[in-house]
Amino acid sequence: MQHVAIEITCADDVALHGHWWAADADRPLGSVVINCATGVQARYYHRYASFLARHGFHVLTYDYRGIGLSRPESLRHLRCGWRHWGELDFDAAVQLVTEKQPSLPVQVVGHSIGGFLPGYAASASRIHRMLTVGAQHAYWRDYHPPRRMGYLLRWHLVMPAITGIYGYFPGRRLGWLEDLPAGVAYSWSFGGRQLESRLEQEERQVVASRFADVRAPILAVSVLDDPFATKPAMRRALGYYTGSRATSVMLEPADLGVEKIGHFDLFHDRHASGFWLDTLLWLRDGINPWPQRCFV
Repeated sequence: MQHVAIEITCADDVALHGHWWAADADRPLGSVVINCATGVQARYYHRYASFLARHGFHVLTYDYRGIGLSRPESLRHLRCGWRHWGELDFDAAVQLVTEKQPSLPVQVVGHSIGGFLPGYAASASRIHRMLTVGAQHAYWRDYHPPRRMGYLLRWHLVMPAITGIYGYFPGRRLGWLEDLPAGVAYSWSFGGRQLESRLEQEERQVVASRFADVRAPILAVSVLDDPFATKPAMRRALGYYTGSRATSVMLEPADLGVEKIGHFDLFHDRHASGFWLDTLLWLRDGINPWPQRCFV
């Protein structure tokens, strides 16, 4: 599918960059905003975006500020964290697709932190339906036990230490995803059991109110070998969406005919004839394709 470059202007005048995939259909089914995982460029999701466009959806892919096409010359002077990505970047993305296609429902596919960010946005009340994949906010005690201590060391001790030295996190140099603005690295490292715990009481109420304003039904999907999006981590993240009807699904790699999947593999096109097709049932019809894998 062909796509065109697009610029998104945020409320604070920061310009983000992404791509618009026009639906290959006379009567498009809706518009989908794809939210990336932390430290992952939007281009990683282009194959899935093209798939959705071929099946009747307009799709917006975009890079958060500080990442990929939206990266400034220097990250050392960029002040932003996860909340900025949701409150400003995702909010602007929803406004853009609403302006482009005002008569169509807005769907969201959020990977990892991308499934949590919508709750920060004032425009999230416009969302019609959400699909989250491996969504959580990286509280270390929720990591899969066999890998918990290793990830605690890497992401919650080493990452903030290196970030303090460089003024940003040089993840690409280390082979640990993309470079990250310092505030994003610290959001990950120091988020804790409750992400809002470092906010003043008034700000906590604002955040809680925005998450509660999201009324879109959510299908939250993970896989058993995802070390981040475990059942406790998914429950913790979904607990913020108090106004939504959420369904949680934990798949096993064998359900998709493979031996392992992990945190990233579901957006690889090897799943185009399986998992990707199944996601259409939810995005198009609101049907959970995996009722046998639900948990509470």
